[in-house]
Amino acid sequence: MILDGIEDEEKWLAEGIAGVQQNAFYMHRALDANNLREVLKYSALMLSELRTSKLPPHKYYELYVRAFDELRKLEIFFTDESRHGVSVVDLYELVQHAGNILPRLYLLCTVGSVYIKSKEVSAKDVLGDLVEMCRGVQHPMRGLFLRSYLAQVTRDKLPNFGSEYAGDTNTAMDAVEFVLQNFIEMNKLWVRMQYQGPARVREKQEKERSELRDLVGKNLHVLSQIEGVDLEVYRDTVLPRVLEQVVNCKDDLAQYYLMDCIIQVFPDEYHLQTLDTLLGACPQLQPTVDVKTVLSQLMERLSNYAASSEDVLPEFLQVEAFTKLSSAIGKVIEAQVDMPIFGATTLYLSLLTFTLRVHPDRLDYVDQVLGACVKKLSELPKLEDSRAIKQIVALLSAPVERYNNVVTALTLSNYPRVMDRLDNETNKLMAMVIIQSIMKNNTCISSADKVEVLFELIKGLIKDLNGTTVDELDEEDFKEEQNSVARLIHMLYNDDPEEMLKIICTVRKHVMVGGPKRLPFTVPPLIFASLRLIRQLNSQDGEVVGEELPATPKKIFQLLNQTIEALSSVPSPELALRLYLQCAEAANDCDLEPVAYEFFTQAFVLYEEEIVDSKAQVTAIHLIIGTLQRMNVFGVENRDTLTHKATGYSAKLLKKPDQCRAVYACSHLFWVDDQDGIKDGERVLLCLKRALRIANAAQQMANVTSGSNGPVILFVEILNKYLYFFEKGNPQVTSAVIQGLVELINTEMQSDSSTPDPAAKAFFACTLRYIQFQKQKGGAMAEKYEPIKV
Repeated sequence: MILDGIEDEEKWLAEGIAGVQQNAFYMHRALDANNLREVLKYSALMLSELRTSKLPPHKYYELYVRAFDELRKLEIFFTDESRHGVSVVDLYELVQHAGNILPRLYLLCTVGSVYIKSKEVSAKDVLGDLVEMCRGVQHPMRGLFLRSYLAQVTRDKLPNFGSEYAGDTNTAMDAVEFVLQNFIEMNKLWVRMQYQGPARVREKQEKERSELRDLVGKNLHVLSQIEGVDLEVYRDTVLPRVLEQVVNCKDDLAQYYLMDCIIQVFPDEYHLQTLDTLLGACPQLQPTVDVKTVLSQLMERLSNYAASSEDVLPEFLQVEAFTKLSSAIGKVIEAQVDMPIFGATTLYLSLLTFTLRVHPDRLDYVDQVLGACVKKLSELPKLEDSRAIKQIVALLSAPVERYNNVVTALTLSNYPRVMDRLDNETNKLMAMVIIQSIMKNNTCISSADKVEVLFELIKGLIKDLNGTTVDELDEEDFKEEQNSVARLIHMLYNDDPEEMLKIICTVRKHVMVGGPKRLPFTVPPLIFASLRLIRQLNSQDGEVVGEELPATPKKIFQLLNQTIEALSSVPSPELALRLYLQCAEAANDCDLEPVAYEFFTQAFVLYEEEIVDSKAQVTAIHLIIGTLQRMNVFGVENRDTLTHKATGYSAKLLKKPDQCRAVYACSHLFWVDDQDGIKDGERVLLCLKRALRIANAAQQMANVTSGSNGPVILFVEILNKYLYFFEKGNPQVTSAVIQGLVELINTEMQSDSSTPDPAAKAFFACTLRYIQFQKQKGGAMAEKYEPIKV
């Protein structure tokens, strides 16, 4: 059926074009012969082809263009009176005798154009006559094209201000009146098109009407080009008349298109000065009109106008543009009760964009827009429209991007309320946007109040919301989110210790409810921020801050102990142990022996009770040994206790090689160069000898299990420890002891049953070269090394 209809339309168009061409041929012959009678006869016959009702608009337009081209030639003929011998006044009367009204009016408009050009009569009178005469064609499509032709042939002959056709009045009002009348009649015809034909083809009718909209809109474009249409004429005459027609036509297609035309064709300055009138029409439009797009385009135009020059900004303040736009949006949303939430959020986003560009310093305006959005969102049980969610994300992102400073956004009271209306996933997405802005702009959040607001905004990242669990999240996304939160914590800083402690407490309050999977990410940066504060306090005036102040190292250490204790129960014992040792070092720097001892005790408890993996135990014991070696706060008793525990745990590791290495590492606990009194050569030697026994046991175990010698590299490592303490002046480590160990290693390496170990062999060779180097170097050290034979 559709194909048949298209074929029929093509056939009718071809017949119409053929009729136009045939009659145009005879018209041209008459033109050449200067035969006016025949010219009028065949031109009327040619124009009669436009009387068809069978063609859709785009096909009818093709036929109209063919006729229009011929009419231009006819106009040239009418202009030359010497060719046809009839005055333009008589010609104007003569063409009105054509048999059919449509050809008659096309000819009348053509001659009328010539009549105006002759200046034998005022343009105002001819234009008034023509616009009235065209009422004779009431068929919507034929009438539209006829009036479009009238507008085209008279456009350059309007009695405009300063025009040669202006007459005695020399104003633009006659031109304005003509264009407005033509516009009003054309719009009526256009609206009437929707009532033609059966309701089942309504969709097709709307499409055809849409194709004809430019014919109507051109009138508004002509109005905007009239020289005499200044702000006063526009405000008092043009805009009220046009809006009256827009509102009264009650057609959604016409209303939307014409409102858009008004916004696009007239100057921005005019819109700014007539906001009340223009915005007053918006709530009166049909509920189905896409008002959100109309208003969004208006606000975009005004925003660009404001950005074009700083000189125009006072005008926006003077006319209270924001207040008027905000009020109009509220009225439109209230009037259009069926407006989807996407439409409302689009309007609020456009208003916010306008506000940020025109009034960036008015945070109260920004907060007002956010508050209106919250009010609208609160009417919904749940926000589910994905398009509206995107708009809200853009709404929340706009202030952050505009100010490049999240701190500014934190001062907006309605900002968190809008965030709360988002679903969990979108809430987290927005939280990431906020954090990324802080990172990008290196923003420092420096007050506990702002930190409180910030962590309320990003709560979707730091705790489970509304029944969601961490297990439902993608692991990679989860890690990225938590690493972002960790980086954020490092951005929180204040030089005032008391305020910084408040910030730490605020962060702690929020992150401690994050659950077992989040705490390993968020607790460490909190601990290190606290340690930074402790070192800051410790450095002030070269002494610890007095106990009467709220922020003291001792109080912060108490807080840290509780925080790490929560982490150790996650469980994440290895991380907790590392943090205990970090705190112990900080307590050492503050000369707080009881505090440092408590942290070491907690570390040992974790080691004993929670760390069961053998590899984790090896790592942990070496961390304990390394940290303990750097401590100088402990008295003899406490240090002996901790050292005894460290050596005891070292000897109980699962694997002999691990035992050996941990035990010889403990030797450093008894010989520390930078501390007086910790140089116990005998206990150093005891550790090294114990390490040798363990290495020997490891070797024997290897012989039993694999039939080959054990790890010779352990002996080489112990040899290097002997050399270290030998050079440090430990009297218990003699050249004879070293010589014996060298010979032992040589023997083991030359053993026929041993399996070659290239690493051990290379390590031993390097060690021997070092001994030889020391012997050749000269001086006291050379003398010490001299007895050793390599």
